[in-house]
Amino acid sequence: MSLESNTPYLTASLDARVLTITLNRPDAMNALRPEMLAGLGELFSAAGERDDVSVIVLRGAGRAFSAGVDLKVLQGIDPASGKIGDAFDLPAEQMVAAMRALPVPIIARVHGACFTGALEIALHCDFIYTTSDTKFGDTHTKFGLRPTWGMPQTLSRAVGVRRAKELSFSAQTFSGADAAAWGLANASFDSLEALDDALAALTKKIAGNSAGAVAAMRDMYRIAEQELGVELGLATENDKSYPAITDTNERLAGFGRS
Repeated sequence: MSLESNTPYLTASLDARVLTITLNRPDAMNALRPEMLAGLGELFSAAGERDDVSVIVLRGAGRAFSAGVDLKVLQGIDPASGKIGDAFDLPAEQMVAAMRALPVPIIARVHGACFTGALEIALHCDFIYTTSDTKFGDTHTKFGLRPTWGMPQTLSRAVGVRRAKELSFSAQTFSGADAAAWGLANASFDSLEALDDALAALTKKIAGNSAGAVAAMRDMYRIAEQELGVELGLATENDKSYPAITDTNERLAGFGRS
């Protein structure tokens, strides 16, 4: 399937099995529009159908990852009970479903700013790498909105329920360094150069591993998120079959020769 974007607000490039998807509204700090969410869903779905993609990096062009939903678009919408409406929520639902169904991991490369809807998207990624001075925040309550893209589910799993409540109820801004210290981000770096060096090393490691085993591992972590309990979770894992893992003997033989 094609990895070309249907909107100029997104770009996609594939190199050494790493698919880089870029939010491309730099003049608007990559504020999210409905067609961007739909386009992300299409790109994620297409990536999942290809055997030349091992890992996805989601990033923003210019000085920010994303400032969140474009509030100018919201001005033409009458939010019912705090929901921003189907124009955003339907493509967002399809995007999240595509992200979670992928056999390959997604890494959010977050810099500059990452607010509300953008934070929800980043939290649906497997990892977040950021810079120490990046500004994060969940501002739903500040604007009289309720989350519909999964914030309570993902934020509470990342930082714990008590801190997640504090961040959401207060709509306070926090830094990339805070995000890393709390477990929301995997790591924060003092510069974009250091972030990109670490990201390149990580994606190279992932792309060099067994694609079938990585896909199986991602699926088993989805089982863990269901919170079935250890015994049922283990039984569910053991009942699963992953026939896409076909390179075990080759890789074990290579280890023996090294």
